[in-house]
Amino acid sequence: MEHLSYQIEINAEPEKVWSVLWGDITYRQWTTAFTEGSFYEGTLEEKNIIKFLDPKNNGMYSRVEKVVPNEEIKFLHLGEIYEGIEVPQNWGEATESYFLEEYDEGTLLKAEIKSPAEFKDFFEEKFPKALLIIKHLSENQL
Repeated sequence: MEHLSYQIEINAEPEKVWSVLWGDITYRQWTTAFTEGSFYEGTLEEKNIIKFLDPKNNGMYSRVEKVVPNEEIKFLHLGEIYEGIEVPQNWGEATESYFLEEYDEGTLLKAEIKSPAEFKDFFEEKFPKALLIIKHLSENQL
């Protein structure tokens, strides 16, 4: 299991960054760094299952492990979705967590990923791009 960590300083309050991360329109914007047309289905509440999908109904599904609005969210990835069909995977503790820490200039956004090794290169290429989009949206939208 690979442990990956990314962070970026954003000149906006945590509430704004949170709304960019999880608002429907802005989520679709920043996740283009991973896959064009990405969206999620479900409610971001603990124990809920969330489906992260592309326009062809492919993606993955995860359980929300922890939610502290404007501060932290953690997903446990359970499996992949192919044309709408859930396929469980034995990924163990494959998690994706976001932490928002307020400081004098704004918010420090940290993303921590525990991932199977085969996804490391994908995350290393895509996550920094996603964080830059989140920063831009957080600092420039009303």
